[in-house]
Amino acid sequence: MMKVVYLTEPGKMAIEEEDIPKLRKGCVLVKIEYNGICGSDVHFYKDGRVGDCVLQEPFVLGHEVAGTVTEAADDVTGLKPGDRVALEPGYGCGRCEFCKTGRYNLCPDVQFFAAPPVRGALQEYVVHPADMCYKLPDHVSTMEGALVEPLAVGLHATSLGEVTLGQSVVILGAGCIGLVTMLAARARGAADIVVVDLHEKRLEYARTMGATHTIRADGTDVAARVEEILGGGPDVVFETAGSPVTIAQTAYIAKRGGTVVLVGMASQSEVNYNFFQLMEKEAIVKCVFRYRNLYPRAIAAIASGSINVRQIVTHEFELEEAGRAFETVVRDAQDVVKGMIKM
Repeated sequence: MMKVVYLTEPGKMAIEEEDIPKLRKGCVLVKIEYNGICGSDVHFYKDGRVGDCVLQEPFVLGHEVAGTVTEAADDVTGLKPGDRVALEPGYGCGRCEFCKTGRYNLCPDVQFFAAPPVRGALQEYVVHPADMCYKLPDHVSTMEGALVEPLAVGLHATSLGEVTLGQSVVILGAGCIGLVTMLAARARGAADIVVVDLHEKRLEYARTMGATHTIRADGTDVAARVEEILGGGPDVVFETAGSPVTIAQTAYIAKRGGTVVLVGMASQSEVNYNFFQLMEKEAIVKCVFRYRNLYPRAIAAIASGSINVRQIVTHEFELEEAGRAFETVVRDAQDVVKGMIKM
Protein backbone atom coordinates (compact mmCIF):
# COMPACT_ATOMS: atom_id res chain seq x y z
CA MET A 1 0.00 0.00 0.00
CA MET A 2 1.03 3.61 -0.46
CA LYS A 3 -0.13 7.03 0.67
CA VAL A 4 -1.75 9.33 -1.89
CA VAL A 5 -2.61 13.03 -1.40
CA TYR A 6 -5.89 14.14 -2.98
CA LEU A 7 -7.16 17.66 -3.56
CA THR A 8 -10.79 16.98 -2.62
CA GLU A 9 -12.01 20.51 -3.33
CA PRO A 10 -10.35 23.92 -3.56
CA GLY A 11 -8.46 24.54 -0.35
CA LYS A 12 -8.89 21.02 1.05
CA MET A 13 -6.63 17.98 0.84
CA ALA A 14 -6.87 14.43 2.19
CA ILE A 15 -4.43 11.53 2.46
CA GLU A 16 -5.69 8.13 1.31
CA GLU A 17 -4.13 4.67 1.13
CA GLU A 18 -4.15 2.78 -2.17
CA ASP A 19 -2.42 -0.14 -3.82
CA ILE A 20 1.03 0.52 -5.26
CA PRO A 21 0.58 0.78 -9.07
CA LYS A 22 1.45 -2.25 -11.20
CA LEU A 23 4.54 -2.17 -13.38
CA ARG A 24 3.95 -1.84 -17.14
CA LYS A 25 6.01 -2.70 -20.18
CA GLY A 26 8.77 -0.16 -20.84
CA CYS A 27 8.32 1.39 -17.40
CA VAL A 28 9.94 1.56 -13.98
CA LEU A 29 8.42 1.77 -10.51
CA VAL A 30 9.83 4.78 -8.68
CA LYS A 31 9.62 5.51 -4.96
CA ILE A 32 9.10 9.27 -4.96
CA GLU A 33 11.35 11.18 -2.54
CA TYR A 34 10.66 14.84 -3.34
CA ASN A 35 7.69 16.65 -4.85
CA GLY A 36 7.89 20.35 -5.69
CA ILE A 37 4.81 22.57 -5.35
CA CYS A 38 4.32 24.31 -8.71
CA GLY A 39 2.32 27.42 -9.55
CA SER A 40 -0.18 25.33 -11.51
CA ASP A 41 -0.68 23.12 -8.43
CA VAL A 42 -1.39 26.28 -6.44
CA HIS A 43 -3.94 27.50 -9.02
CA PHE A 44 -5.76 24.16 -8.76
CA TYR A 45 -5.58 24.32 -4.94
CA LYS A 46 -6.89 27.89 -4.75
CA ASP A 47 -9.29 28.08 -7.67
CA GLY A 48 -9.94 24.52 -8.80
CA ARG A 49 -8.79 25.43 -12.29
CA VAL A 50 -5.96 26.58 -14.55
CA GLY A 51 -7.23 28.46 -17.59
CA ASP A 52 -9.82 26.29 -19.34
CA CYS A 53 -8.88 23.21 -17.29
CA VAL A 54 -11.41 22.85 -14.46
CA LEU A 55 -11.32 20.07 -11.86
CA GLN A 56 -14.58 18.15 -11.55
CA GLU A 57 -13.65 15.58 -8.89
CA PRO A 58 -10.94 14.77 -6.29
CA PHE A 59 -7.57 14.88 -7.97
CA VAL A 60 -3.88 14.13 -7.31
CA LEU A 61 -1.54 17.07 -7.93
CA GLY A 62 2.25 17.14 -8.34
CA HIS A 63 4.61 16.89 -11.30
CA GLU A 64 8.02 18.10 -10.08
CA VAL A 65 9.37 14.82 -8.80
CA ALA A 66 12.43 12.64 -8.29
CA GLY A 67 13.08 9.40 -6.47
CA THR A 68 14.64 5.94 -6.58
CA VAL A 69 13.83 3.09 -8.94
CA THR A 70 12.56 0.06 -7.00
CA GLU A 71 11.59 -2.18 -9.95
CA ALA A 72 12.12 -2.20 -13.72
CA ALA A 73 10.14 -4.02 -16.40
CA ASP A 74 11.90 -6.89 -18.19
CA ASP A 75 12.29 -4.87 -21.39
CA VAL A 76 13.99 -1.91 -19.64
CA THR A 77 17.76 -1.86 -20.10
CA GLY A 78 18.92 1.61 -19.06
CA LEU A 79 17.77 1.63 -15.45
CA LYS A 80 17.86 -0.75 -12.50
CA PRO A 81 16.62 -0.83 -8.89
CA GLY A 82 18.59 1.64 -6.78
CA ASP A 83 19.10 4.20 -9.52
CA ARG A 84 18.06 7.71 -8.49
CA VAL A 85 16.10 9.50 -11.20
CA ALA A 86 14.37 12.74 -12.13
CA LEU A 87 11.04 12.08 -13.82
CA GLU A 88 10.12 14.17 -16.84
CA PRO A 89 6.37 14.35 -16.20
CA GLY A 90 5.07 14.43 -19.78
CA TYR A 91 5.38 12.18 -22.80
CA GLY A 92 3.74 12.27 -26.21
CA CYS A 93 2.14 9.69 -28.48
CA GLY A 94 5.33 9.29 -30.54
CA ARG A 95 3.38 9.29 -33.82
CA CYS A 96 2.10 12.81 -34.51
CA GLU A 97 3.98 15.53 -36.41
CA PHE A 98 4.97 17.25 -33.17
CA CYS A 99 6.49 14.12 -31.63
CA LYS A 100 8.24 13.22 -34.89
CA THR A 101 9.82 16.68 -35.10
CA GLY A 102 10.97 16.65 -31.46
CA ARG A 103 8.27 19.04 -30.21
CA TYR A 104 6.53 16.44 -28.07
CA ASN A 105 5.36 19.06 -25.56
CA LEU A 106 2.87 20.15 -28.26
CA CYS A 107 1.51 16.62 -28.85
CA PRO A 108 -2.30 16.82 -28.64
CA ASP A 109 -2.33 13.49 -26.78
CA VAL A 110 0.50 14.27 -24.36
CA GLN A 111 0.23 12.52 -21.01
CA PHE A 112 1.42 14.86 -18.24
CA PHE A 113 1.31 14.44 -14.47
CA ALA A 114 -1.44 16.53 -12.84
CA ALA A 115 -2.90 17.69 -16.16
CA PRO A 116 -6.46 16.32 -15.96
CA PRO A 117 -7.46 13.63 -16.59
CA VAL A 118 -3.91 12.35 -15.90
CA ARG A 119 -3.34 12.16 -12.16
CA GLY A 120 -0.26 13.69 -10.60
CA ALA A 121 2.62 12.24 -8.61
CA LEU A 122 1.89 13.44 -5.08
CA GLN A 123 2.00 9.84 -3.89
CA GLU A 124 4.66 7.47 -2.60
CA TYR A 125 5.10 5.38 -5.76
CA VAL A 126 4.72 6.10 -9.47
CA VAL A 127 5.00 3.92 -12.58
CA HIS A 128 6.56 5.93 -15.41
CA PRO A 129 8.12 5.25 -18.85
CA ALA A 130 11.78 4.44 -18.36
CA ASP A 131 12.87 6.69 -21.22
CA MET A 132 11.38 9.68 -19.38
CA CYS A 133 13.31 8.90 -16.18
CA TYR A 134 16.78 10.46 -16.14
CA LYS A 135 19.51 9.05 -13.93
CA LEU A 136 21.04 11.54 -11.52
CA PRO A 137 24.81 11.78 -10.96
CA ASP A 138 25.94 10.60 -7.53
CA HIS A 139 26.53 14.14 -6.25
CA VAL A 140 23.11 15.46 -7.36
CA SER A 141 20.42 14.96 -4.71
CA THR A 142 16.85 13.88 -5.39
CA MET A 143 15.73 17.28 -4.11
CA GLU A 144 17.76 18.84 -6.91
CA GLY A 145 16.33 16.18 -9.21
CA ALA A 146 12.81 17.39 -8.47
CA LEU A 147 13.94 20.93 -9.36
CA VAL A 148 15.04 19.84 -12.83
CA GLU A 149 11.43 20.32 -13.98
CA PRO A 150 11.12 24.05 -13.20
CA LEU A 151 14.67 24.64 -14.39
CA ALA A 152 13.72 23.09 -17.74
CA VAL A 153 10.95 25.71 -18.00
CA GLY A 154 13.49 28.50 -17.46
CA LEU A 155 15.88 26.99 -19.99
CA HIS A 156 13.09 26.66 -22.57
CA ALA A 157 11.90 30.24 -21.94
CA THR A 158 15.35 31.77 -22.42
CA SER A 159 15.94 29.60 -25.49
CA LEU A 160 12.69 30.79 -27.10
CA GLY A 161 13.61 34.36 -26.12
CA GLU A 162 17.01 33.84 -27.77
CA VAL A 163 18.82 35.49 -24.87
CA THR A 164 22.45 36.06 -25.83
CA LEU A 165 25.64 37.52 -24.38
CA GLY A 166 25.34 41.10 -23.23
CA GLN A 167 21.58 41.47 -23.60
CA SER A 168 19.15 43.04 -21.16
CA VAL A 169 16.14 41.17 -19.79
CA VAL A 170 13.23 41.97 -17.51
CA ILE A 171 11.58 39.20 -15.52
CA LEU A 172 8.12 39.87 -14.10
CA GLY A 173 7.71 37.67 -11.03
CA ALA A 174 10.33 36.47 -8.54
CA GLY A 175 8.76 33.14 -7.70
CA CYS A 176 10.38 29.83 -8.57
CA ILE A 177 9.86 30.09 -12.35
CA GLY A 178 10.99 33.71 -12.39
CA LEU A 179 14.17 32.83 -10.53
CA VAL A 180 15.06 29.80 -12.65
CA THR A 181 14.46 31.96 -15.73
CA MET A 182 16.85 34.48 -14.21
CA LEU A 183 19.46 31.76 -13.58
CA ALA A 184 19.07 30.51 -17.15
CA ALA A 185 19.42 34.06 -18.53
CA ARG A 186 22.60 34.54 -16.50
CA ALA A 187 23.97 31.25 -17.81
CA ARG A 188 23.31 32.46 -21.38
CA GLY A 189 25.28 35.66 -20.73
CA ALA A 190 22.61 38.32 -20.10
CA ALA A 191 24.31 41.47 -18.79
CA ASP A 192 21.41 43.41 -17.26
CA ILE A 193 18.74 41.41 -15.44
CA VAL A 194 15.86 43.36 -13.91
CA VAL A 195 13.49 41.37 -11.68
CA VAL A 196 10.10 42.76 -10.68
CA ASP A 197 7.86 41.52 -7.87
CA LEU A 198 5.40 42.76 -5.27
CA HIS A 199 7.28 41.25 -2.34
CA GLU A 200 10.59 42.60 -1.02
CA LYS A 201 11.68 39.25 0.40
CA ARG A 202 11.47 37.63 -3.01
CA LEU A 203 13.45 40.50 -4.49
CA GLU A 204 16.12 39.90 -1.86
CA TYR A 205 16.43 36.32 -3.14
CA ALA A 206 16.67 37.63 -6.69
CA ARG A 207 19.51 40.00 -5.78
CA THR A 208 21.34 37.25 -3.89
CA MET A 209 21.04 34.95 -6.89
CA GLY A 210 22.35 37.46 -9.42
CA ALA A 211 19.73 40.04 -10.44
CA THR A 212 21.50 43.27 -11.37
CA HIS A 213 18.43 45.39 -10.57
CA THR A 214 15.12 44.80 -8.78
CA ILE A 215 11.86 46.73 -8.77
CA ARG A 216 9.16 46.48 -6.13
CA ALA A 217 6.00 46.74 -8.19
CA ASP A 218 3.67 47.90 -5.43
CA GLY A 219 2.56 51.42 -6.44
CA THR A 220 5.33 51.76 -9.03
CA ASP A 221 5.11 52.58 -12.74
CA VAL A 222 7.11 49.51 -13.71
CA ALA A 223 7.55 50.41 -17.39
CA ALA A 224 8.88 53.87 -16.51
CA ARG A 225 11.23 52.46 -13.88
CA VAL A 226 12.57 49.85 -16.34
CA GLU A 227 13.24 52.58 -18.90
CA GLU A 228 15.02 54.64 -16.25
CA ILE A 229 17.26 51.70 -15.25
CA LEU A 230 18.07 50.44 -18.74
CA GLY A 231 17.86 53.67 -20.69
CA GLY A 232 15.10 52.07 -22.77
CA GLY A 233 13.24 48.81 -22.97
CA PRO A 234 14.85 45.39 -22.51
CA ASP A 235 15.83 43.07 -25.34
CA VAL A 236 13.53 40.43 -23.82
CA VAL A 237 10.77 40.63 -21.21
CA PHE A 238 9.60 37.44 -19.49
CA GLU A 239 6.23 37.19 -17.76
CA THR A 240 6.49 34.40 -15.15
CA ALA A 241 3.92 35.38 -12.52
CA GLY A 242 0.83 34.23 -14.40
CA SER A 243 -1.03 37.39 -13.38
CA PRO A 244 -3.35 39.35 -15.71
CA VAL A 245 -1.69 42.54 -14.44
CA THR A 246 1.87 41.49 -15.33
CA ILE A 247 0.79 39.88 -18.60
CA ALA A 248 -0.70 43.25 -19.62
CA GLN A 249 2.47 45.10 -18.52
CA THR A 250 4.65 43.23 -21.03
CA ALA A 251 3.22 45.23 -23.93
CA TYR A 252 4.33 48.49 -22.32
CA ILE A 253 7.75 47.25 -21.14
CA ALA A 254 8.86 45.68 -24.43
CA LYS A 255 11.28 47.73 -26.51
CA ARG A 256 10.85 48.47 -30.20
CA GLY A 257 11.78 45.33 -32.06
CA GLY A 258 12.06 43.45 -28.77
CA THR A 259 10.63 40.13 -27.63
CA VAL A 260 7.97 39.19 -25.09
CA VAL A 261 7.99 35.64 -23.71
CA LEU A 262 4.86 34.56 -21.85
CA VAL A 263 5.77 31.86 -19.35
CA GLY A 264 3.29 32.01 -16.47
CA MET A 265 -0.28 30.76 -16.83
CA ALA A 266 -3.13 32.76 -15.34
CA SER A 267 -5.98 30.98 -13.58
CA GLN A 268 -8.39 32.59 -16.06
CA SER A 269 -8.14 31.87 -19.78
CA GLU A 270 -8.78 35.42 -21.11
CA VAL A 271 -6.98 38.64 -20.15
CA ASN A 272 -7.06 42.20 -21.51
CA TYR A 273 -4.03 43.11 -23.62
CA ASN A 274 -3.01 46.23 -25.54
CA PHE A 275 -1.86 44.82 -28.87
CA PHE A 276 -1.42 48.31 -30.34
CA GLN A 277 1.55 48.78 -28.02
CA LEU A 278 3.18 45.70 -29.55
CA MET A 279 2.22 46.38 -33.14
CA GLU A 280 3.70 49.87 -33.28
CA LYS A 281 6.90 48.46 -31.80
CA GLU A 282 6.93 45.48 -34.17
CA ALA A 283 7.62 43.38 -31.10
CA ILE A 284 7.57 39.59 -31.11
CA VAL A 285 5.45 37.54 -28.70
CA LYS A 286 6.39 33.96 -27.89
CA CYS A 287 4.60 31.53 -25.60
CA VAL A 288 6.08 28.80 -23.42
CA PHE A 289 4.28 25.51 -22.97
CA ARG A 290 6.41 23.45 -20.61
CA TYR A 291 9.66 22.38 -22.37
CA ARG A 292 11.18 19.70 -24.58
CA ASN A 293 14.45 17.78 -24.83
CA LEU A 294 15.97 19.65 -21.89
CA TYR A 295 16.20 17.27 -18.95
CA PRO A 296 19.74 16.02 -19.78
CA ARG A 297 20.96 19.60 -20.25
CA ALA A 298 19.32 20.77 -17.02
CA ILE A 299 20.83 17.87 -15.04
CA ALA A 300 24.24 18.58 -16.55
CA ALA A 301 23.96 22.27 -15.59
CA ILE A 302 23.12 21.33 -12.00
CA ALA A 303 25.82 18.65 -11.82
CA SER A 304 28.52 21.00 -13.14
CA GLY A 305 27.61 23.73 -10.66
CA SER A 306 26.87 26.24 -13.41
CA ILE A 307 23.29 26.57 -12.12
CA ASN A 308 22.53 26.23 -8.40
CA VAL A 309 18.88 25.28 -7.93
CA ARG A 310 19.07 24.40 -4.23
CA GLN A 311 19.09 28.08 -3.29
CA ILE A 312 15.52 28.41 -4.57
CA VAL A 313 14.08 26.10 -1.88
CA THR A 314 12.77 28.08 1.09
CA HIS A 315 10.32 25.64 2.70
CA GLU A 316 10.25 21.87 3.19
CA PHE A 317 7.36 19.74 4.46
CA GLU A 318 6.67 16.07 5.15
CA LEU A 319 4.07 14.12 3.17
CA GLU A 320 1.67 14.15 6.11
CA GLU A 321 1.88 17.96 6.07
CA ALA A 322 0.76 18.31 2.44
CA GLY A 323 -2.34 20.30 3.36
CA ARG A 324 -0.32 22.69 5.52
CA ALA A 325 2.29 22.93 2.76
CA PHE A 326 -0.21 24.21 0.20
CA GLU A 327 -1.88 26.48 2.75
CA THR A 328 1.52 27.98 3.61
CA VAL A 329 2.47 28.53 -0.05
CA VAL A 330 -0.81 30.41 -0.59
CA ARG A 331 -0.97 32.31 2.71
CA ASP A 332 2.71 33.27 2.94
CA ALA A 333 3.37 33.88 -0.76
CA GLN A 334 5.68 36.78 0.06
CA ASP A 335 8.02 34.46 1.98
CA VAL A 336 7.80 31.25 -0.05
CA VAL A 337 9.88 30.96 -3.20
CA LYS A 338 9.80 27.17 -3.49
CA GLY A 339 8.02 24.70 -1.24
CA MET A 340 9.08 21.05 -1.37
CA ILE A 341 7.28 18.02 0.03
CA LYS A 342 9.62 15.27 1.23
CA MET A 343 7.88 12.00 0.58
